[in-house]
Amino acid sequence: MSLRVAIQMDPIDSIDINGDSTFVLGLEAQKRGHALYHYLPQDLTMVDGRVVAYAHPMTLQREQNNHYEFGEGRWIDLLDDVDVVLMRQDPPFDMAYITATHLLEHVHPQTLVVNNPAEVRNAPEKLFVTKFADLMPPTLITCNKEQIDAFREKHKDIIVKPLFGNGGAGVFHIKPGDENLNSLIEMFSELYREPVMVQAYLPDVRKGDKRIILVDGKPAGAVNRIPAEGEARSNLHVGGQAAKTDLTPREQEICERIGPDLKARGMIFVGIDVIGDYLTEINVTSPTGIQEINRFNGACLEGDIWDAIESKFEK
Repeated sequence: MSLRVAIQMDPIDSIDINGDSTFVLGLEAQKRGHALYHYLPQDLTMVDGRVVAYAHPMTLQREQNNHYEFGEGRWIDLLDDVDVVLMRQDPPFDMAYITATHLLEHVHPQTLVVNNPAEVRNAPEKLFVTKFADLMPPTLITCNKEQIDAFREKHKDIIVKPLFGNGGAGVFHIKPGDENLNSLIEMFSELYREPVMVQAYLPDVRKGDKRIILVDGKPAGAVNRIPAEGEARSNLHVGGQAAKTDLTPREQEICERIGPDLKARGMIFVGIDVIGDYLTEINVTSPTGIQEINRFNGACLEGDIWDAIESKFEK
C-alpha cells in the first residue's frame, strides 16, 4: 500500500529531530513507501469550494541540520491529490486553529485527517477532559473571583492556568499564604477573554506527570516527566526530566474508561496526562512523547500509529 501523505505543520527547519513526534511519523511513513508533502497551516486555502494547500514534496533523514529536502512547491488538492492529512501544527488552540479544522472537515473522511478535525475542534484539551470529571482532581473553570476564592479556601494549595494554553505556559502554583492570586487573576483577565482553570495542587507531581500515548483508543506506551527542583511544571521543554515508566492499574483503568470514546471520535493519536491517580489533560491537537517512549522501551510508536492509519484503508 502506497499512500500520499500531507503533513500540515509549522516550519520544519527548526524542529528537534531527536524529540519531535511529527518527524518520526514522517520517517515511518517514508519507510513504508508513502509519499510525503509538507505545507504550513497558513497555506491551507479554500477556493470555489475546494480545499487546497501550497505544498512541497518532502524527504526526511535523521541527520542533524540536514533532516529534510523539499521538492518544487505546487498547489495540491486535498481531496484529489492526497490520501492522508496529518494535522500536526502546534497550538495555541485559537481561531486560526479552529478555522483549519473547519476547512479540513470538507475533505474528511474521503481524505483521512488525523485526528478527525471536527472532533479536534470539539475537544480542546482542558475542556474535553471534563467529560470524565470523576477521573480528574477537584477542578474549577470560571471567570468569577468569588468562586476562585471559595475554591482556594476549600483546597488551600492550587494550580491556576489559562484554559487554552499549552506546553505549561501560564501555569502558576499558588501555595497557601501566597499573596499574588489577586494580581494573577487581574493579569489573566487582561490577557484572556476565556475563563481560567483552577485545580487542587497534586503533591504527586513531584514524582512525575505521566504522558500516556493512546493509539486508536488503546494505550501504547508512557513516559514520566519529573519537574525540575523549584518548578511546578513537568513539561520537558521547561526543564522536566524524562524517565522510564510502566502503567499502573489505575492508569490502565483510566485508559479503559476513555479509550472507547476516543476511538469512536476518530482520535487515532492521543496523549493523556496523569498525575498520581488523576487524569489532568487529554491532548488531541498535536500530541508529543513518541521518541522519549521509544528510547526507554525499545518501541516504535510511530509504527503503531501508521498501522492504525493503514487499517482504515484496508477496511
